Parts: sequence; structure tokens; C-alpha cells
Amino acid sequence: MKFLINIKQTVTVVAFAILLLGCSSKDAVKEYDKPALYWYQAIVKEVASSNLDKADNYYISLRSEHMRSPLLSEATMELAQAHMEDHAYIMADYYLDEYLKKYASGERVEQAKFLKIKAAFLGIKDINKDQKLMMDTLKEVDTFVKSYPKSSYLPVVQTIKVRLNMAQYMLNENIASLYARLGKEKAVKIYRDKNAKSPLNVADIKAPKVGILDRIFN
Repeated sequence: MKFLINIKQTVTVVAFAILLLGCSSKDAVKEYDKPALYWYQAIVKEVASSNLDKADNYYISLRSEHMRSPLLSEATMELAQAHMEDHAYIMADYYLDEYLKKYASGERVEQAKFLKIKAAFLGIKDINKDQKLMMDTLKEVDTFVKSYPKSSYLPVVQTIKVRLNMAQYMLNENIASLYARLGKEKAVKIYRDKNAKSPLNVADIKAPKVGILDRIFN
């Protein structure tokens, strides 16, 4: 199962790399050698029109021609938020990583890390297929709580943590039940021992449906 998940992630990364190298001729940006403000305004216009493929292309031009422009910071965050609103969470995560690596400082680091957690959380649609993403997000949540104990985002992050722990509990129980049907008692014990250490009470947990994790933000 982990092998299949890794293949899926690798395919996604390759697909995105192709996007960055150049989209289809239909959407490709044919202009070049323009001022930074020209590319930035083009990005804003396309984001406002919900044409994110074209906005991505204009971003590539801005980044290629004006690597030191202060407008890159704003454009990167705007595209991250636009892709998140468009439910394109992998793309949002890409831009947030760019923002954290190159532009964020002070409170903006905290904001970007929160948005990364939010994007990852909203990207979890099936607890059985998205196990690694779920576990990685839990780790990011714990790191955020330790790093920003007084953050204004903390109530939302803590709620995300509870939801993810609930999903993890149900996943462990589902796996344990599967092994029980196969008569593999040692495996059953491993997964039920994991749940025995959980702070959650099984009586308080209702099995989440596919896509239900994102209701916290709706």
C-alpha cells in the first residue's frame, strides 16, 4: 500500500514539473522581457478570472525574468491561496513551500506554515488512501503547536489535530478488523495496541466518510 502511495506522489511531482517547464501551447505565455509589474498584474488579472493555469505561466515568467523582485513574494502567496480556494491543494503546497524557502519572515512564516497544514488537511479525502499524508500532517501539527503556543491559528490547528487523530483511530481499527478476519492475531494486537494509547475514546468517535474532514472550514 505504501508503495502505491509513493508511486502516486511521484507521478504528481513529475506532472507538476512538466507544468513548470511549460504548459500546453494553448495556455503558454508567448510574451517575454517585460517589467516585473507587468507580470504581476497579469497574474492578479488571471487569478481574479479563475484562470490559474495561465496565472501559473505568468508566475514562471516573473520568476525567470525578475528573480529578485519584491513582487515575487506577493505573487507566490496569492497563487498559494488561489489554488487552495480552487481545491488544488498540491499546487497550493508547492507555492507555500516556495514562499517559506525564499520570502517568508516573521509572522508570515507562521501564517504560511498554518496554510500548509490547512492545505494538507483539506487534501485528505480518503483515510485509507491518504495514510502517509495524514501521518505527515499530524507531525506538522505537533511541530506547529510547539513552535507557536500562542498562535491565533492554534484553535483551528488543535481542531485539525483532533480530527486527524479520530481518522487515525478509525484507520487502525479498520486494519485490525481486516487482520481479525484473516486470523492474524498478532497483527490485530499491534493495531489495537496503537489505539489503546490514543487519548480518544472509541465511544466518542464516529467513522468519517470520504471527504468529511474538510467540513471544519465550511
